[in-house]
Amino acid sequence: MPPLGLYVHVPFCSAICHYCNFNRGLLDAPLKRHFVDAVCAEILAAPARHGLPPRPQADTIFFGGGTPSLLEPAEVAAILEACRRAFDLAPGAEVTLEANPESAAEPFLRAIREAGVTRLSLGVQSFRQDELQRLGRIHDVAQAGLAVARARAAGFDNLSLDLMMWLPGQQVGQWMESVEAAAALGPEHLSLYMLELYPNAPLREEMARAGWSLAPDDDAADMYEAAMTRLENLGYVQYEISNVARPGRESRHNLKYWTDGEWLGFGPGAHSTLAGVRWKNVSATDEYVARVLAGTPVDVERRELTAEERWQEAVITGLRLSSGISIAAMAARHGVDLDARFGDDLRRFEEAGAVARDGDRLRLTRRGMLVANDVLRVFI
Repeated sequence: MPPLGLYVHVPFCSAICHYCNFNRGLLDAPLKRHFVDAVCAEILAAPARHGLPPRPQADTIFFGGGTPSLLEPAEVAAILEACRRAFDLAPGAEVTLEANPESAAEPFLRAIREAGVTRLSLGVQSFRQDELQRLGRIHDVAQAGLAVARARAAGFDNLSLDLMMWLPGQQVGQWMESVEAAAALGPEHLSLYMLELYPNAPLREEMARAGWSLAPDDDAADMYEAAMTRLENLGYVQYEISNVARPGRESRHNLKYWTDGEWLGFGPGAHSTLAGVRWKNVSATDEYVARVLAGTPVDVERRELTAEERWQEAVITGLRLSSGISIAAMAARHGVDLDARFGDDLRRFEEAGAVARDGDRLRLTRRGMLVANDVLRVFI
């Protein structure tokens, strides 16, 4: 059994961003303390709960949110200790914590580094003040740069920055200002996400009131290609549709999602995939805490994936990677001959320059990444 990934969802935020659709709520200090007790208990009970041998191997831990940097260093340390007690954590394991610039104080960063966090992911989103305000972010541009400097001073040598493109009113030149500013700070990893406007997002209403609009699709494509080309010229390697890294600094945890791996999720709303079974924890934090402390199962949506669903997910997530997928490995693991089933459809995209073959491997070109949904629909 390959080492597992462990995901810890921290559902607290200092403010709710205007675009966010994640499972989160405003910080409640007493509830946060109960949450930490509950998530530690869930972690310690996990191997027996899911039919695993004592202390199964794990090699990545990811604190996501919400805003994990709202935890106290002692709370981060307690959760990591629970992980070490319940799982055989590999030497050199990647331990990532997401942080917002305004909550990334140097004493906190030093303390979590000493507790075992090895990788920091900073949610910067933009290096333009007007864009930060539209997104409802509570940090400013100066705090973003300061957070990077503090992370370096605290000993972090594996740093990722998140940026968001296709924002309301954003033009290609404005987007590239953020890309250049981020690259100038020298992070080992960058995630470049396109804004998704959810139906209940406050940003959608603000756009209607202010008359803001999203740029045309062609401009969004130009933003994407300009950023990837510039970062490539600066020595970054695109390894996934939305992610670039210095060689060897790819997100090892997120690669589990894209390479047909397995992981356990802890905390309210966290998802898990193990041995062909997928489940999600109850979303409400107070209900999650109550269930864990009462010894009641927290998984509310548990189902066994069909063979068809398993190979479809393996293809769809694998093709997000720049290296693509091995057709032979897909046949060996899932019994699916992609050429026999989808050869004609794939040939159409190959002729259009959206799909390429490198020996046994099938991959999206950069042009194909721009129309990934159209290509991947072939397999559904």
